[in-house]
Amino acid sequence: MKLLMKAVTIASAIVASPALATSWTLDPEGSHLAYGSIKKDVVGEVNSFTNLSGHVGPDGKVEIEIDLSSVETNIDIRNERMIEYVFRKAGTAILSAEFDMQDVADLAVGGTTIVDAEAVLSLVGTDVEFDAEMFVARLSETSVLVSTNDMVFLSTEDAGLNAGVDKLMELADLPGITRTVPVTARLIFTMDDKKAQAFADTPTTIAAAAIDGDATAGKKVFRKCRACHQLKEGRHGVGPSLHGILGMTAGTVDGFKFSSALRESGVTWTAETLTRFLTDPKGTVPDNKMQFPGLKKDEDIENLIAYLNEESTE
Repeated sequence: MKLLMKAVTIASAIVASPALATSWTLDPEGSHLAYGSIKKDVVGEVNSFTNLSGHVGPDGKVEIEIDLSSVETNIDIRNERMIEYVFRKAGTAILSAEFDMQDVADLAVGGTTIVDAEAVLSLVGTDVEFDAEMFVARLSETSVLVSTNDMVFLSTEDAGLNAGVDKLMELADLPGITRTVPVTARLIFTMDDKKAQAFADTPTTIAAAAIDGDATAGKKVFRKCRACHQLKEGRHGVGPSLHGILGMTAGTVDGFKFSSALRESGVTWTAETLTRFLTDPKGTVPDNKMQFPGLKKDEDIENLIAYLNEESTE
């Protein structure tokens, strides 16, 4: 569970430099925290907490609240016993951490990384420290996914929960419940409203910031694209119009039927994400319908993006 916390910190860091000085809020609908237990040596169960909240501050400090009364074991009486005897009617557990956001500040939209995490879990009056690996993915300019890369193991003894587990064994007449608990987490964070709106209002400016190429040379490279794509707004061919592509979200151009792979990718087209896509379209967004195998020369890709940007801003 400690991991989770650190994950949150990382989430704020994942935004490119202009977005670092802002705050991020946990999306409870898209987030999930689960733990497992084994009884009688052979019966495995997966439980979860359904009510999470949290935020990451501009300084990289993270805090996540776990509503312990929202524990879900899929059996009502067991939920009640967990709340009364294991969590001793405590309202919340707190995960807190601090992280150097620069470690992942350069992660582009669609990019992923793995980061080592440290955090503190405050649970029923006991603080437990954890180390873990977190998988981080930047879903868009304004959202980040952080998940455990491997399971995290929590000791019930370290967390001060052994007496409660003993009581559960007594009440359920069980010969044993494991005292090492595997925990997994999926956390999604969204940029707070004002900063997110700033991104929405100026997508092309953001995307163009990292563009360096020869637009004239890029026009020649575009000949390879012209069989399927046009640059006039709303003019589609085999592929969608590429007018204003920089700063747009993949699969959202009006009037063109995109593959579900592109529509659901969450990719925002920036110089970095276009570079990856143009190098390996199928590898970057698996199952998309584009048949072009990709450009092999870095210079051609750089020049093409410069041309697309110039045409979009004229």
